[in-house]
Amino acid sequence: MLINNNTLKTTRERVRNTLNFKKCADRLPMVEWVSWWKPTVERWRKEGLNPALNGDEINDEFGLDKIMFIGAWPVSEECPRPTVEGGSIVTDLASYEKIKKYLFTEKSIEQAVETAKNLKDYHEKGEAAVRFWMDGCFWFPRSLLGIEGHLFAFYDQAELLHRMNEDLTRFNIKVFERVSEVLIPEFVALAEDMSYNHGPMLSYELFKEFLLPYYRRLVEAIKPTGCKILVDSDGDVTEMISWILEAGIDGIYPHERQAGVDIVKIREQYPELIMMGGFDKMVMDKGEEAIRAEFERIFPVMKSGGFIPSVDHQTPPNVSLDDYRLYLKLFKEYCTKAVK
Repeated sequence: MLINNNTLKTTRERVRNTLNFKKCADRLPMVEWVSWWKPTVERWRKEGLNPALNGDEINDEFGLDKIMFIGAWPVSEECPRPTVEGGSIVTDLASYEKIKKYLFTEKSIEQAVETAKNLKDYHEKGEAAVRFWMDGCFWFPRSLLGIEGHLFAFYDQAELLHRMNEDLTRFNIKVFERVSEVLIPEFVALAEDMSYNHGPMLSYELFKEFLLPYYRRLVEAIKPTGCKILVDSDGDVTEMISWILEAGIDGIYPHERQAGVDIVKIREQYPELIMMGGFDKMVMDKGEEAIRAEFERIFPVMKSGGFIPSVDHQTPPNVSLDDYRLYLKLFKEYCTKAVK
């Protein structure tokens, strides 16, 4: 249920109010939750976008709200990398212990704290909301074990997976505590990507054993500050929503339409779930009628609260600058209408 008690019109308050199912004073937040594809920006520069503008300046040029980013990287820059995409640098407990000196470093923590200090003024003025990015308990082991090795490890190396996620959880809590001494982010984003276009890449039984206990500890440490926790996972996340809610997590994004995700049905089933994304990027080059139809499709969710509308992934390079400006015009129209 929406609560109307806000008179402020800053980015931070728009985001906070939306995350807390409170009504915004002027409009919903208008954000790109992830930066545009490089080829998309390169096309726009050829079509008239000022080539001198960087990412944040492009955001301002388009009149979008800023969600600034703090990252807590458990794998340091000095750590060896896989020789192939999706490959491994860890195969067992011994090899994991061997690279531990490159993981969970104090330098990484200090970098996150320094980023928070640099954002503090923007945050206090309300000019930006803050998203705290953390590796999650599916993403992190995969980055070390590789795609194939990670999936086999659920069955062959349970002790190793638990060790990794225990270490990761301690690190994530420690970094959050240090950063929260500087500022309290609006939400934590747990990087997972544990679904594809046919659903989760693990069963509920494996989720319950290898992720749920660590999620609950993270929730216990973070939620008392008022910061929300969302899972970032591409693909069809519909089935796993009940799993993350069981852990006490608040929401999930980006709800990719091409994977069959329907945020209207999800809102009917989970009225208190926080969502972000949901707008089908594949209609953005199809003209006003198609873009407006997509906004009409998600408009009931926009009105319901707890939903930050955005493209359901990065804007593709087939979208012209004129296409995007048309999208932004309609975006503002519907974000304003949603709070009336």
